[in-house]
Amino acid sequence: MAEKVLVTGGAGYIGSHTVLELLEAGYLPVVIDNFHNAFRGGGSLPESLRRVQELTGRSVEFEEMDILDQGALQRLFKKIMKAHGVKNLVFSSSATVYGNPQYLPLDEAHPTGGCTNPYGKSKFFIEEMIRDLCQADKTWNAVLLRYFNPTGAHASGCIGEDPQGIPNNLMPYVSQVAIGRREALNVFGNDYDTEDGTGVRDYIHVVDLAKGHIAALRKLKEQCGCRIPYKVVARREGDVAACYANPSLAQEELGWTAALGLDRMCEDLWRWQKQNPSGFGTQA
Repeated sequence: MAEKVLVTGGAGYIGSHTVLELLEAGYLPVVIDNFHNAFRGGGSLPESLRRVQELTGRSVEFEEMDILDQGALQRLFKKIMKAHGVKNLVFSSSATVYGNPQYLPLDEAHPTGGCTNPYGKSKFFIEEMIRDLCQADKTWNAVLLRYFNPTGAHASGCIGEDPQGIPNNLMPYVSQVAIGRREALNVFGNDYDTEDGTGVRDYIHVVDLAKGHIAALRKLKEQCGCRIPYKVVARREGDVAACYANPSLAQEELGWTAALGLDRMCEDLWRWQKQNPSGFGTQA
């Protein structure tokens, strides 16, 4: 019998790509989402998951839910986790837990906790809670995925990143300027101690990232415990000069390595943006 996997935020950018990869790997994803960063569409499913169903030919179990709804969350956990003895977690953490890098490239030996923004702190705190849980109860297993900046889109161009409001991330902002959806790209600071004065960041194709989640699920079985208009504006508080990864531990522990480079990230991202110039709301 195929395994069920609960996917929180599964209608969003990373979530929808992960749901697709889960389906193609033979899992049965159960998705919850509160539509905070997902397009509702016209049916019972978020538009992203409706397209995932079309791409895979398989149905997706979905429930609208906000994890801040304590009652609903408790019912869900009792229904899915406690009733079935689920004690395996894959947590989508972030490289922001490392704070301002003491050395590069970053690896898992780098100290964590010196976070420069609230987002990073929230990820760090959750990591610590998961660590404490696994220490207190040896029947729990968890994989903490500290990934950097996902970009790109599914090769079909049917699903991709459609942030609600002004994008917080660089690549969707670049593509929206290129397609004419936004006027100019803001470059936050040009006086960092880097080659051109702007921030240096690491990127990963969202499909590679989704497949990394599949590799993490398998690890749990081991009881592991282009030119466009732009303008330079002021720095954003909390940004650091450079941040990129040494991903060797993921290959060693999970047997996973990224297969899709920057060219492919941009190619798939641009295919998605051309086919969906206004995101999930309309198609070209």
